[in-house]
Amino acid sequence: MRRDDDARRGGPTTVAVLGLGLIGGSLARRLARQGVTVTGYDSSVETRALAADAGIWVVEDVESLCASAPDVLVLAVPLRAMRPVAGEVARHLPATTVVTDVGSVKGPVREVLEGCGLGDRYVGAHPMAGTEESGFAASSAGLLDAARWAVTVTDRTRPERLATVLALVTGAAGGRAFVLTDDVHDEAAALISHVPHAFAIELLNLVSAAPVRGVALALAAGSFRDGTRVGRTDPRRTEAMLTENAGWVAPALRLAARDLEALATALEENAATTGFFDRADDVRATWQPQGAAAVAPVPDGSRGGVGAAGTERLSVDLGGPEWFTELVELSVAGWAVVAVHGDMVELAREGDGGSGRPSR
Repeated sequence: MRRDDDARRGGPTTVAVLGLGLIGGSLARRLARQGVTVTGYDSSVETRALAADAGIWVVEDVESLCASAPDVLVLAVPLRAMRPVAGEVARHLPATTVVTDVGSVKGPVREVLEGCGLGDRYVGAHPMAGTEESGFAASSAGLLDAARWAVTVTDRTRPERLATVLALVTGAAGGRAFVLTDDVHDEAAALISHVPHAFAIELLNLVSAAPVRGVALALAAGSFRDGTRVGRTDPRRTEAMLTENAGWVAPALRLAARDLEALATALEENAATTGFFDRADDVRATWQPQGAAAVAPVPDGSRGGVGAAGTERLSVDLGGPEWFTELVELSVAGWAVVAVHGDMVELAREGDGGSGRPSR
């Protein structure tokens, strides 16, 4: 039996995590807590020591990490380090290992991995979780609890390798997954993550340069705190994130700048501003922040229908010829993968029934 088939029975049992910062460290902690055999490596001696003290089995170099022959290797390094790290991994990793990552940009990462020969076993992944802190010391086994993940594929992705990553995400990692193309992920991430980082930093910049800076910061409370939270993280990490996704971030920033310029003009001219403030009424009425509503697990054997509290459920067969189109269309329509049973991927969506499967 192939390793891919073994890994799909209840999810991968051995995982290597390369990079033990906030996300990599949190994932390693959680997987180890769930009984997965985890091997970790980080280029920082101090980080390796902290991880070892926390009970993670740590090795001294990338070659040793790859030699552990894990079911899955997770690349959890900064975007700026991906190319040299991936090149070293490609020299040592067994052909049986599936490669994934946790980065916030997918297109550029796939290009790097394809360039070093790992593209055929790469399945992208991005957990939508984090804090303004960084490093292993800030990591937590609970950070990824019930997290939403984006898992990215192309029409060339081998379905058994996708199933391995989905089984990891929905199993020991404790999340649910939206299966997307790299472009859909990167556009969405620009809107809900990267542009907000830019806005948060600009709020800090505005106050930093203001003549009333001192009293403004003394008066700052919840609104400023929440609006600038992600702006207080490592600026080099944020800069790399926006730069790598510039193709989607730049147009979104220009649209925002246009809207804010129009608002400023309307305010100066005492003109109507209702359109600006009411445009997102539908989002305010329907969107719930992450954690406010969880997608319930799908019982074994469920193949469709409506579950408790109006949660719709259905399945997609990864052995079918249209699995790629089906999964991506369903995920774009709001369906999340919540379990994997062999070739069957189980999905769920909360709501009042909506439009069901998207039409072709």
